[in-house]
Amino acid sequence: MPKPTASHGGKSLICHVCARGFSKAEHLRRHERCHTGSKPFVCKECRRSFARQDALTRHEKLHTRAVATKQAQARQSLQLPQVTSLDTLAWDTSREQAEAVAASAQSQTWETPDANQTSGMQSTVSDLDFGLIWPDSENLFQSIMSSDTPDQWQIPLGALPIPPVVQDISGMTFGSPNSFDDRASSIGTIPSGGSHQAVRDVSDMVTSSSSSVTAAIKATSITSVFLDECLHMFFVRFIPTFPILHRATFVFRDCTHPLLLNAMALGSLYLGPKDSVAKGEALWRLAHTAVSTSWQSLITHRGPYDACSGVQLLLTALLGQIYGALSKDRAVRTASQVFRPLGFFWARHCGMLDSEPFSIEDIPLPGALASEKDQKWRTWAAREIQQRALLAYYILDGLVAQMSGDGASTRHVANPLNPPSGETAFDANSADEWLTQMRSQKLEQHSFRLIFRSLFPPTESLRPLDYQLSAFSLRVILEGLQSLVSDSDEYDLAAVGVPGRSDVQRALAQVHEAITMSIHLSSSERLEVLLRWHTICLDTMINSTVLCRHVCTRYEIPQHVSGGSQTLRSGFDMLKWVQTEDARRALLHAIAIQDIVEQLPRGRAHVIHMPSSLFAAATVYVVFALAGAANIYLPRTIVWRDALLAHADLNLGCETVRSSTGSGTSRFVMEGGTNSPPGVAVVRNLLYEMNSMQKLFRCLISQWGIAHDMEEIVSQWITLCH
Repeated sequence: MPKPTASHGGKSLICHVCARGFSKAEHLRRHERCHTGSKPFVCKECRRSFARQDALTRHEKLHTRAVATKQAQARQSLQLPQVTSLDTLAWDTSREQAEAVAASAQSQTWETPDANQTSGMQSTVSDLDFGLIWPDSENLFQSIMSSDTPDQWQIPLGALPIPPVVQDISGMTFGSPNSFDDRASSIGTIPSGGSHQAVRDVSDMVTSSSSSVTAAIKATSITSVFLDECLHMFFVRFIPTFPILHRATFVFRDCTHPLLLNAMALGSLYLGPKDSVAKGEALWRLAHTAVSTSWQSLITHRGPYDACSGVQLLLTALLGQIYGALSKDRAVRTASQVFRPLGFFWARHCGMLDSEPFSIEDIPLPGALASEKDQKWRTWAAREIQQRALLAYYILDGLVAQMSGDGASTRHVANPLNPPSGETAFDANSADEWLTQMRSQKLEQHSFRLIFRSLFPPTESLRPLDYQLSAFSLRVILEGLQSLVSDSDEYDLAAVGVPGRSDVQRALAQVHEAITMSIHLSSSERLEVLLRWHTICLDTMINSTVLCRHVCTRYEIPQHVSGGSQTLRSGFDMLKWVQTEDARRALLHAIAIQDIVEQLPRGRAHVIHMPSSLFAAATVYVVFALAGAANIYLPRTIVWRDALLAHADLNLGCETVRSSTGSGTSRFVMEGGTNSPPGVAVVRNLLYEMNSMQKLFRCLISQWGIAHDMEEIVSQWITLCH
């Protein structure tokens, strides 16, 4: 356990794991149990263990309330037909609110409760932990862990076009709502006979499915402190690498529960205890079940500053699919791929693509009232979050398409949205700071559609991008180019109306110049964007997903990294491919990927495209190693234009062509790098590099579970090469 150390001022103690400060030693010791997983407090009734005494005290109150709650529910069941569903989760778990939920089961949603709801909460001041960063985590915890919660998380039987079977589940009787008969009449009467058993089987299946989700939550001993830590880590670890939520204006109570659960699930990946992953996955499954069964209600939710409804549903789906796409659980990964196109459908349905952006004219004057500044700031933040959520969906779509070997879910190059505001304005902590940053920014109104058009000029000449683009915007552009790469088949033949490979490579060369010349990117941001750039460039030389399938198929190695299509390139010969210029170009990009991953600082070493990038590089390494080309002599300096483009793709003068032809990069690409004399170039042994990669995958496993399957494959590849 880390030892507490006093800060410079002598007024606080610092946790060595997450650097949080505490004024008292007992607060620090209590906090450190979140990292160590220690649970010294045990319930005498059910023997569940807890990390904190106050958590145990709250839990014991649930036992004392259980009998009274069941009696109240029994009385209600005699008065009202009752359908409890994912829509009816409430903040308070008191008897009074349980009655209110039952009375309004038809209209309750997963939205945040109103003021009347929250004013009736029965938690006393002594029950709340004011040491929590997000005090409302206590209320969310109470909602999830209350004794009557299991019945509140049931999938609504009324959602099925069948008469519900009344049965006793955990002491609670389910019936149909008064309006069910009206809905069923439009479907027709189900004939009697064997269908009654089918109806009963379906009802049992629904009950079993939703009960298993609840049971998983109960079994993981989730606490309010755990939820608090998860949300904290989400904002301090995940959001800096994927800025889609606005920390400064984030209001816990304005968020729907599924959004909070998915954010916490992602945050759990950055916690130390071994059981954090299991707890986070339980939260994800809870949110996934909610979205699957209650999206009709969630899509109507509109925050106080949102331009349209459904924004939080889009954010919920986005975070859930990021978690799922990179999960260790293969079924969770499949679910993420299946639900991927829904985000674009929901966005179009709600009119998000057509909503007006924040107007420059709405920026308040310096002398405006503080209340006006704050209102405008929050309105701007809501528009910015909506825009970034949509753009992030484009980023995720391209990434998952590349990982699975499938095509994109939408036409990226037709993206009508404008780039988001700069990161300095988005990171502002106050309305005044935001105003200062907004006045200093160059506000340009150009869509990504226009940016893509500028990347494909009719003259086929290379022109620098005349835009000031953030790292986030560059990632959107890169995934647009990735979508064009995925539109080509296994023979590099593009679909009708899609630019060919050489056109895409010229566009990538322009983007590389924009990345390297930008003065707005930090060193970490530049490395993260270049990491994805090199991966897409590698895929223009060879589809790394298909190449992985070739290696695994030939050597009978099971692989579960890429789902979806299992297409193989007919007649592909790996040994012959290694001798081609494309193979050597791909190798240069693979080496650059490994170098960038090793250069990234620890705090930024978990960007979402890192596992797939590193695995693509490892795939190229193993093909060269299996072909007997383990020792590679590389040029000391790489000219990335020469590593990407053939001379036929360049519209350059004769002098430039001669100069480029003489570069070490060009010689390596055209002549090969396995027979150069020592001392002339940098030597890389790919077998040693694969061992280093294996260690990198083991580090990634703690954040992204998919790296576990990747590391297993790399381990078998290393065995083949020895």
